[in-house]
Amino acid sequence: MNESNAAGVLDQAKGKLKQAFGEATNDQTLANEGVADQVKGHVKEAWGNTKDTAADLKHSHEAHSASAETEADTHNLRDDIAHAAESTKDSINRGLNNLKRNAND
Repeated sequence: MNESNAAGVLDQAKGKLKQAFGEATNDQTLANEGVADQVKGHVKEAWGNTKDTAADLKHSHEAHSASAETEADTHNLRDDIAHAAESTKDSINRGLNNLKRNAND
């Protein structure tokens, strides 16, 4: 676990507490801040996982010979990580758009 992972987990926990306290006291602003902290924490944790994966790929690549097959595999893994990040962003944006649409109904 790297620093980004740890910070993400802490933000998520802090956010859950804020949300729960805000809901218990009917403080919508605090509850909303709690959810925002949770989102921030999830993003930090995902960023930490991305950094760990990149480091693992680098070490794996260095451990293997610099054959064309290894380079192609590493390239494909990088593309997979970038695609996963883009898919996650798109999924979040779809969810946010649905929330906006439902709030306006």
